Amino acid sequence: MTAHEELRLLPWSGPEGKPCFLSTDEPGGHLSRLADSTEVVQLGMGAELLERALDTLADEEAAPEELRLLTIDLARTLRDVLRVAVSRGRRLQIPDGVAHDGGEDGPRLPAAAFG
Repeated sequence: MTAHEELRLLPWSGPEGKPCFLSTDEPGGHLSRLADSTEVVQLGMGAELLERALDTLADEEAAPEELRLLTIDLARTLRDVLRVAVSRGRRLQIPDGVAHDGGEDGPRLPAAAFG
């Protein structure tokens, strides 16, 4: 299956939080460009939030409510970044000669590879 035959996971949710998908043969179309721009914004916001989180966690006097709100923001941003990663991963070309069973588990490495 070629990349254009698969649905693209969009970087936003539909009604009731359900995922949105795009089916198109035109990767440079208006909706594709909007999705690309949205992904860039989401990743940038994630980088900024990471900096804020590191600063907040370094502050030994951070209030519990501040940490709670930070955790909520981190969870939302992680959801967005994971959606971008899944979407981009699905659009990667699989090189010829590489076996792929369609599973979501990724490559298998022997336990010795991890020390």
